Amino acid sequence: MGGGRMERHEIETFLTLAEELHFRKTSERLALAQGRVSQIVKKLERQIGVPLFERTSRRVALTPAGRAFYNDLKPAYDQVLEAVSTAVAAGRGIAGTLRVGYSTPWCGDLVVRAGDAFRAAHPGCEVHFREIQLNDPYGPLRAGDVDLQLTEFPVDEPDLAAGPVIISEPRALIVPANHPYARRETVSLEDLAAIPLVPIANAPDHWLDHHYPSHTPSGREIPRAPAATYWQETLTLVAGGHGAAPAAARAERYHGRPGVAFVPFSDAPPIQYGLIWSATGHNARARSFIETIVRTPSA
Repeated sequence: MGGGRMERHEIETFLTLAEELHFRKTSERLALAQGRVSQIVKKLERQIGVPLFERTSRRVALTPAGRAFYNDLKPAYDQVLEAVSTAVAAGRGIAGTLRVGYSTPWCGDLVVRAGDAFRAAHPGCEVHFREIQLNDPYGPLRAGDVDLQLTEFPVDEPDLAAGPVIISEPRALIVPANHPYARRETVSLEDLAAIPLVPIANAPDHWLDHHYPSHTPSGREIPRAPAATYWQETLTLVAGGHGAAPAAARAERYHGRPGVAFVPFSDAPPIQYGLIWSATGHNARARSFIETIVRTPSA
């Protein structure tokens, strides 16, 4: 065989023709003139010293030497492309580890799907996931344990920034299974005056005011039950007849259990979830993940 250096366009042309076995399809795939593809292949065969393709008016096929050349060249070329992609991603800051928090199972499902798509696009980057407890909703973010978080809105914290709404869920009321409300098709915000709400301990005031209001729209007071520290405590207290709790309607699929019933609200606004991060900014990894999750459909 002859020697000489192969140019990238020669490698790409040979590999594409070896896969397509059709000059017109190869030229279309590479955006080259069909005659140019033929010229490149002939030059490559002269350089190597053996025919790589058998050509007739009806078909194109690899010669044994061409098949052996393809089998040797393709894995090496793919490895080079992957190395270049990793280097480019690192140069843009899209490398290393991205840590993403989530506050509910359905948020977790979405960030994991987005993480799979993100890793496929940026093989030099790892994505780690962490569940965030409602009684300390911003602690891990402030401590630097997560870079981004998909969580319930609203967020009104001067040191945190919020992105667009990613998920919007109808609201339901979790009530004891033996409560009269459990037999109704819907409840209203005014109905909250007749049953205490079980709030989340240590949650921010603005968040509690939004999700666990103190008064109905007409001004009637909504009673409060003792607070729960974790979500499973909330379900246990409701099942035991100590009050009710608002939740996304989808929560029934994840948290349905004996002793409780999920009743849709007829007039409450949806619960919205979005990404939050430190107000001091985020890196290229985080920006790219935000773009990815916005394109990822919610199940």
